[in-house]
Amino acid sequence: MITTSNLSKTYSGNTVLNIESLDIPKGQSFGLVGNNGAGKTTYFSLLLDLIQPTSGHIKSNEIQVNKSEDWKPFTAAFIDESFLIGYLTAEEYFYFIGELRGQNKADVDKLVGQFKDFFHGEILGQKKFLRDLSKGNQKKVGIVAALIGNPEVIVLDEPFANLDPTTQIRLKEIIKDLAEKQGVTVLISSHDLMHVTDVCERIVVLEKGEVVKDLKTSEATLKELEMHFAG
Repeated sequence: MITTSNLSKTYSGNTVLNIESLDIPKGQSFGLVGNNGAGKTTYFSLLLDLIQPTSGHIKSNEIQVNKSEDWKPFTAAFIDESFLIGYLTAEEYFYFIGELRGQNKADVDKLVGQFKDFFHGEILGQKKFLRDLSKGNQKKVGIVAALIGNPEVIVLDEPFANLDPTTQIRLKEIIKDLAEKQGVTVLISSHDLMHVTDVCERIVVLEKGEVVKDLKTSEATLKELEMHFAG
């Protein structure tokens, strides 16, 4: 589904990402972990064609993402609040994303209605602009918006940050359902090793822009990751 070949990104002579080869099959829940500056967000930014690679490329469903936009209809993402439109309410934003993805208001209402417990009554019907919501509630809006239009690939950068424990648990259920039952390829970066081992069937560790571990998740994975980062 997603293939990475000889990919690098360099800023002012400093190489922040260098991945020779990385393949992510369709329907896999894939976790990317590493310390600050490891290259996680850089990789996702390259995957979403937000920045250009210094060398190499990423292909999504055989489409080279920096050469064609044909990957966009089946791909969704929430990286940070810059993906939101601050002067819209949550409902207005959902309808806007729905329109981009060929969904009418009824389609959007049906999908969004499935996440009322995820929203905890703090988002829908509040008549609040997105810019006035808390960081956690902004994140909830961004994550649910990424589900509109039945994407085949969903990219989430630090999805558990700023969420309360109840919402984190619900989000884990959502991610597992997407990958295991709906066959969606879900890519997640996270600093929280426990959360990522709970929801991802495969975890890659980045260190100074390079892949240093590629693990199939098992009962021993969390301990192995903790030992790795403990040094």
